[in-house]
Amino acid sequence: MSPTLKSLRALSDATRLRIVALLERDELSVNELQEITRLGQSRISTHLGLLSDCDLVHSRREGKRTFYRINPQADAVAGEFIQLAIRGAKELAEHASDQINLKRILNRRREQAQVFFNQVAGRFDRVYGPGRSWQAFGHLLLRILPPLTVADLGAGEGLLSELLARRCKKVIAVDNSEKIVAFGAAKAKKNGLKNLEFRMGDLQNPPIEAGSVDLVILSQALHHAEDPAAAIASAFKLLKPSRQVLILDLLAHKFDKAHELYGDRWLGFPESDLHRWLEGAGFKKIEISVVAAEEQPPHFQTILAVGEK
Repeated sequence: MSPTLKSLRALSDATRLRIVALLERDELSVNELQEITRLGQSRISTHLGLLSDCDLVHSRREGKRTFYRINPQADAVAGEFIQLAIRGAKELAEHASDQINLKRILNRRREQAQVFFNQVAGRFDRVYGPGRSWQAFGHLLLRILPPLTVADLGAGEGLLSELLARRCKKVIAVDNSEKIVAFGAAKAKKNGLKNLEFRMGDLQNPPIEAGSVDLVILSQALHHAEDPAAAIASAFKLLKPSRQVLILDLLAHKFDKAHELYGDRWLGFPESDLHRWLEGAGFKKIEISVVAAEEQPPHFQTILAVGEK
């Protein structure tokens, strides 16, 4: 088959157009392409093989990983095909989310602390050490906290709020259930936590003065929100300048029973949606990554999203 026909066949698939467009800006590993596109590793590898066969992309090894990029020595004909593929990719429905996820991946590369943490977390459970536990690490890290004023939105009964209140200047726990707010307030009083205040309100309009807190936390709360984007915009308003929002929530999943079992409005979120909502609210220095994955079905994955006002 002629090189031209091979290239035409290689670019006849929408997924391969997406891959070529993603490789336009920088080289990417298979794992990174998998995270961006949410496609299986074997499927991505097959597509990369076809693109490599017609010399549209090149690869290089770095340790155990293989990185792919647009062929920098592509001739004029191949260059035309590459540009055509990039234009075609822009017409696909997945293009906008692909570009958001690509931006997130490239930003994360520059944050080596995240890479280090993932390495530490990966080693943590492999070797037993007496007294070494996530609970102990959590108490240690709490000791490092500065005297912050924190808004815990969608706090529920306030487990996280109680922990934070033992170190923070003030914690405001917000929930939309009168019964839960009363329970949390009574428990805080019983435990002598005078700096922990429970307030009733919803995520879209928390009863907190604008520009009054150092940190806003949405821990497994956003998937209960009526309007997640509005909740994130409200979090932005509550923060002082240069302060952060932390969002822990589920990665998008297909476990429909979560609506009935847990009262979830949303079946998690794609990283691209969270990034778009954070950016739309005005946040900068946005970082989003998967920080935990359950081994048992339905294999929920937890994502951490961070943004700075």
